[in-house]
This record gives sequence, structure tokens and C-alpha cells, in this order.
Amino acid sequence: MSTVATPQTAARTATTTWNIDPAHSVAEFKIKHMMISNVKGQFAKVTGTLTRDESDLTKSHVDAVIEAASLETRDAQRDTHLKSADFLDVEKFPTLSFKSTGVKSARDGELAVEGDLSIHGVTRKVTFSVEGPTPPAKDPWGNTRIAVSATTKINRKDFGLTWNAALETGGILVGDEVTITLDAEFVKG
Repeated sequence: MSTVATPQTAARTATTTWNIDPAHSVAEFKIKHMMISNVKGQFAKVTGTLTRDESDLTKSHVDAVIEAASLETRDAQRDTHLKSADFLDVEKFPTLSFKSTGVKSARDGELAVEGDLSIHGVTRKVTFSVEGPTPPAKDPWGNTRIAVSATTKINRKDFGLTWNAALETGGILVGDEVTITLDAEFVKG
């Protein structure tokens, strides 16, 4: 007796679940300082899930959460200020999050992943340019892994992050445009 695949069983076998490996993933940001150089920082605590449609990546979905207090810029005083109510207000808004709402094929094999980015209690639509996913690879413990690198640019003021200081020579201390990069490694669930 043979088993016939129904649309329901085909749908179940067409998607796989992948979890972000926090030990091998990082969210980074870059912003202008004094209008002359870039300051970079990262969030070390990133979690999330990718529901991957194996036959059509554009039907995939990703959710990611970043612990705001895991921010690190290599300067303790700056980190404290960025975590304060002047910026991220980590006491009131302990996480940043992204939930995809659509995936499209883009140029050179990249994907354009649109979704809702929430920072500082404000949610806005953004599109990440995504390199990957890489071909699946087995780690030494038998887990299957893939990786992606996703980048977008936002205006921090759109998320209520408006603190700034005028410079004596003209200009401002902190730029408005922020480049966000997420390098994530996923483990098949």
C-alpha cells in the first residue's frame, strides 16, 4: 500500500525550523561620531527562529530578538549612556526585535527581507539585504547549520532616538543614519 502525499503533508515536509545560535551570531551597528568617523557597537545576545520553506525561500519567515542590555561599544561610559533613557532606555525597553513580513529574490542571489523592526518601543517597516543562506553544513556534533549576513540602514530619529549635542565647530555629535548588520548562524531544529 503506497502513501499519497496530500497538500497538508507536503506543506509539513517543505518547511524546516532553524534556531539562531547565540554563540555564533551578533548584531552590529555603525553610526557617525562628530561627523568625521564611524563608531561601531554590537549586541552579543541575539536569539530567534527561521522557518525556512525548502522549496521556495521567498515563503520563509524569520523572528529575531536582541537583548538591549547586551550592547557593547568598547567604552563603558558610552555604553552606559546608550543604555540610558537618552537612547535605548533598556530598563523600559529591554529588547529590540525583527519579524519578517515578506521575502523577495534580489540581485546577485541576495534576498530582500522586509519586516517590522522594533527599537525603543517604536516599530517601523525596514528591508534587510541578505547574503545567504549558505549551503547547509554539518558540525562535528552532527548538527546542520546555515548562516546569513543581513544589512539595513535606518534613521535613528524614526525610532524616537533623538538625543544629540551640537558641536562648537558646527555639526552634531551623533549622526542620524545607523547601519545595522546581523551575522547569524542557525542550527536546524
